[in-house]
Amino acid sequence: MRQRDSVRGGETVEVLPSFENVVQPARAEDIPLEILYEDDAVLILNKPPGIVVHPGAGNPAGTLLNALLHHAPQLSIVPRAGIVQRLDKDTSGVMVVAKSPSAHTCLVERMKRREIRREYEALVHGVLTSGGRIEAPIGRHAVERRRMAVNVRGRPAITHYRVIHRYRAFTHLRILLETGRTHQIRVHLAHIHHPVVGDRSYGGRARAPQGASEYLRKLVHAFPRQALHASELSLVHPQTGLEMHWRAPLPDDLRALLRGITRET
Repeated sequence: MRQRDSVRGGETVEVLPSFENVVQPARAEDIPLEILYEDDAVLILNKPPGIVVHPGAGNPAGTLLNALLHHAPQLSIVPRAGIVQRLDKDTSGVMVVAKSPSAHTCLVERMKRREIRREYEALVHGVLTSGGRIEAPIGRHAVERRRMAVNVRGRPAITHYRVIHRYRAFTHLRILLETGRTHQIRVHLAHIHHPVVGDRSYGGRARAPQGASEYLRKLVHAFPRQALHASELSLVHPQTGLEMHWRAPLPDDLRALLRGITRET
């Protein structure tokens, strides 16, 4: 049947999809994955800090995408090897991967409609007395194009946060994303002058509070990444329609940082 052919009603049209144009240019690599859940439609994993999600300039291999292609070769016909959301290289935590083209389409659309709930935990500089809401558009930085910034010409972005625990010079936050802009949490928290600990791009040099012990100064200065973790993910399963929820525990480095700060408080 041709595109221009007319139908009279009652006919059955069968469409056979082709995925030739979405075959991944990356190769499969045997990189360990921490899988929290897996079935025929979705894979939920706990991403460690320090691994890039997609191959790109400076990271042609050794990425999460390479690991996924080794774990499930059928992902080669799914756009982005099924990756629905992206975490920064140095952000840890729970992620969803779609294992079929139909599941990927479904989950991407739900992400756009803000129907996938994502919660994070972060340790930030300064003491926040209560939770709040940050609504500020985010776009490319006017000068440093690899960075993002609050920009009146940017895309709408909304971040909600509440306090888990207050320390003398830091606050442990739980964060809920309403939108999903690049570096949104890091940009928004820096915008309200409470940058994420260890975030060299948006928070500057790591710093300990005035009067801190030598132990605490070394602990904060040595923390190698932003103290940000994707802790929880909730979604409606694309096949079963069931509401599902997963939680990824804080990684060892972030727990050690919190213990050290608690010791000095």
